[in-house]
Amino acid sequence: MNNSTSVKVYHGYGHTHNLVVYGHVFKHKAKTNQVYSNNVVVNTVHLLKLFVLRPYPFAKVRLYFHEQVLEQTAEYDGFFKFEWDASKAGMQDRNVAAGWHEVRVEAMDENSEVLSEGKGMVYVPHITQYAFISDVDDTVMVSHSATVLRRLRSLLFKNPRTRRTFKSTQKHYQLLAQAHTEANQPNPFFYVSSSEWNLYDYLVEMFRFNKLPEGVFLLNQIKRWKSFFKTGKTGHEGKLLRVMRILDAFPNQKFVFFGDNSQQDPEIYTSIAVKYPKNIVAIYIRNIRKSKQAETLVTLAKAEIRGISTLLFKNSEEAIAHSRALGLIDEV
Repeated sequence: MNNSTSVKVYHGYGHTHNLVVYGHVFKHKAKTNQVYSNNVVVNTVHLLKLFVLRPYPFAKVRLYFHEQVLEQTAEYDGFFKFEWDASKAGMQDRNVAAGWHEVRVEAMDENSEVLSEGKGMVYVPHITQYAFISDVDDTVMVSHSATVLRRLRSLLFKNPRTRRTFKSTQKHYQLLAQAHTEANQPNPFFYVSSSEWNLYDYLVEMFRFNKLPEGVFLLNQIKRWKSFFKTGKTGHEGKLLRVMRILDAFPNQKFVFFGDNSQQDPEIYTSIAVKYPKNIVAIYIRNIRKSKQAETLVTLAKAEIRGISTLLFKNSEEAIAHSRALGLIDEV
């Protein structure tokens, strides 16, 4: 294998008839073993390394899932997507059990020689009543997304274990994950963000350290170091498409959205709610920018008139109370 080539496979999702896995192939990627330090220089160097990479354009990739083998070609930036029907896998029961399943992806040269491989996981949710789609920056994690310098300061000066989450967000999300279901069959969470795939491992560690529900991350197009100072500032249209793909993949699920009004979440979520009113139960928007409060309420009213409950909230205890009143959280 080629030591300089690497394959990164992100958590995928789906059900027996529609599984999806994303990833990247890199010709070069800086070594980025995280050191959880309070040293600003150490944290800054680590973060910058996440953007030091060279994608492998149009690489051949091969995925292995149980008895299935699929081939695909990466895009110009090394990004690849596999979408397939697992019922054709030749398995005896022809169904994929709920839970996490391993996939393996190989990158090959033009002669089909294997250059590198990576492993990832596909999440098949249990059949539950609810599913949750949440933004990350300024919804779960304090990020100051609307201000470039403050956002960069949060990224550069802290590591995934020292980033601050909003108070009681973990409590709210864990209550929702376990509501109306069994302890070993949590409601699924999807984390859809305008942050780039560069920050995937960073975000996964931050969520795990803060004991937020395990879920699938769907992020934005990868950036190289020259575009580092534009991190998190693009891709809102892509975010809309990613959310809609989740709804299309689970047409029988009832969804709840979480976002904030620092950027485009109210508009994105409301536009989806207008298109899928029977699939959306509620929209929660954290009131990050008071100057947009009136505008946000007007936007959310478009969902309200279609029978979708909405809440513009300042702290998560308000949101928890609303979820209890709406019946999203089990009474204790």
